[in-house]
Amino acid sequence: MELANGNTAWINFAIMSNELSTPKILICPADKTRFSATNFTTDFNNNKVSYFVSLDASSDQPEMFLSGDENFAVSGIPVKSGLLELSTNIAISWTAARHKFVGNIGLADGSVEQITTTNLEQAIQSAGVAKNRLAIP
Repeated sequence: MELANGNTAWINFAIMSNELSTPKILICPADKTRFSATNFTTDFNNNKVSYFVSLDASSDQPEMFLSGDENFAVSGIPVKSGLLELSTNIAISWTAARHKFVGNIGLADGSVEQITTTNLEQAIQSAGVAKNRLAIP
């Protein structure tokens, strides 16, 4: 069962609300375009989340992207809210919007890595799958 598409990426985090201390942790401190929600019920939506959610991550593929900064660009054009299909032949990069062309990615094995634009395409190839669909808030 898919818990999100690009328009409802926030639902994945709402489902985890019993495990998360506050919705404030879902806004990257470097994200100056969004403000944190006051709660997970009446004030929570895609506008209150800075992080993408993978729809395909699996513990069988430990290097797949699970979640992370959503400030991607494809062929130099910033990605909008919606579904982003990452594949090994996509021209993807980070924008300067947050960490100056660097991003943080949580992997399916539970680790977190800071990845430069230079290493982003390599990280997608290392995941070992043809596609990884990301719900971008």
